[in-house]
Amino acid sequence: MTGQGSGGNVLAAICSFLIPGLGQLVQGRALSALLFFIVVSTNYFFAALIIPAVVGGIIHLWSILDAARFKEKT
Repeated sequence: MTGQGSGGNVLAAICSFLIPGLGQLVQGRALSALLFFIVVSTNYFFAALIIPAVVGGIIHLWSILDAARFKEKT
């Protein structure tokens, strides 16, 4: 990938929009992908409690932005 704004980052952001952490997995960042997926999924599971749903939504948005803004270290 060539950095922020590249086509790969756009694809990763779209993947993270669909499934939290999938964009990080597409970028080869397995640990970040797993953490985003577990945290967001757990919060969405407890969505009936309202606060976890809000927190899950915020972290899901963070997952999308993280995938879109990722720059590979050279």
